[in-house]
Amino acid sequence: MSELVGRYFEAAIAHLQRVRDEEAENIEAAAALLAEAVSGDHRVFAFGAGHSSLAAQDVVYRAGGLVPINLLEVPGMAGVTVMPAPLSSALERVSGLATTTLDLTPATSGDLLFLISLSGRQTMPVELAQYARSRGLKVIGLTSLAYPGAVPSGHASGTYLKDHCDVVLDNKIAVGDGELTHPGAETTFGPVSTIVTSALMQAVVASAVERLADAALAGEGAAPPLFRSGNVPGGTEWNAKQMADNADRIFYTF
Repeated sequence: MSELVGRYFEAAIAHLQRVRDEEAENIEAAAALLAEAVSGDHRVFAFGAGHSSLAAQDVVYRAGGLVPINLLEVPGMAGVTVMPAPLSSALERVSGLATTTLDLTPATSGDLLFLISLSGRQTMPVELAQYARSRGLKVIGLTSLAYPGAVPSGHASGTYLKDHCDVVLDNKIAVGDGELTHPGAETTFGPVSTIVTSALMQAVVASAVERLADAALAGEGAAPPLFRSGNVPGGTEWNAKQMADNADRIFYTF
């Protein structure tokens, strides 16, 4: 392994350790909101534009994941599936798209939205957070607090995602999202934002599952609605029952 590759792993591990230690309180606050939404028969949504969508997709319809988490997908903004790829970035700057998107979902007051944006500065995440809260949803923002103050907001209000959330999880990623340098490279490279943000999302889910499972053992609620791997015996049948039992809270099977 080259020295540079070793530096990349060290940077990723250091970021994970930092968010584990510094974001522990916020992780538990987010988990409390998630457990409350699930136990209260509410829907949960996850949204991210561009590469931020990867961390949102990571908690939807997967083994060990909570059944009622839905991907809030806007065509052209999920990952880099749209062509031309820069269209995804351009759509983040379109005002009105956020409100239209949420209006076309079954979202209601009491539901929960995870909103992922590294910079938190573009129109889409700001407007989506604002509008979701105005409709009675709780909003958990996953972002980097290094950006506000260092990079201007792209929203007319001058605000950022962090200003419109019930809980903010800071992934501690530096502006530019590159951990490595090289004399022959003209910019930083080796981003760790996807690793760290996905870990934050999974940590929140894990804590929420623990809360729900503890309550179930105490006779104060049902067992957490979890998917199993379809690759284990009975997994497919298990998942079909989970989706049937939670059909009013999911729309990724439509």
